Amino acid sequence: MQTPDNAVAYRLDQSGLTTWLPAMGAAVSLDEEVNDLVALLREHATHPGILSEHLARALAVASMGSRHLWEDLGLASRDQLQALMQEHFTSLKALNTHNMRWKKFFYRTLCERADILICKSPHCADCEDQPKCFAPY
Repeated sequence: MQTPDNAVAYRLDQSGLTTWLPAMGAAVSLDEEVNDLVALLREHATHPGILSEHLARALAVASMGSRHLWEDLGLASRDQLQALMQEHFTSLKALNTHNMRWKKFFYRTLCERADILICKSPHCADCEDQPKCFAPY
């Protein structure tokens, strides 16, 4: 298997799940948006340390991608992303009670913290975009 440009492989857990994560060197320019997301993820790190730091940065950088987060991380399915969040960011996973798609959930959480209204509707149940925001159970 060939390493993508500007990426390194990390073993994420004991089950053998391996994916390509962006290299965390100087080549990755973290803007304010990425930094805010890294800070959110750090706050919810289940096992603070170097692995959770790399995962937080990888999730934040991948959140800037155009596809589903699990795809931008190079994972095989959303279930793998759910398992990663459960293992490494347990308290944040617990806050996503309605199975909101992760990028939407991250940004909604950041916007709520900043008192910024980003939704078309005051309640998700009334919103026409609900299928875009939430994955089926």
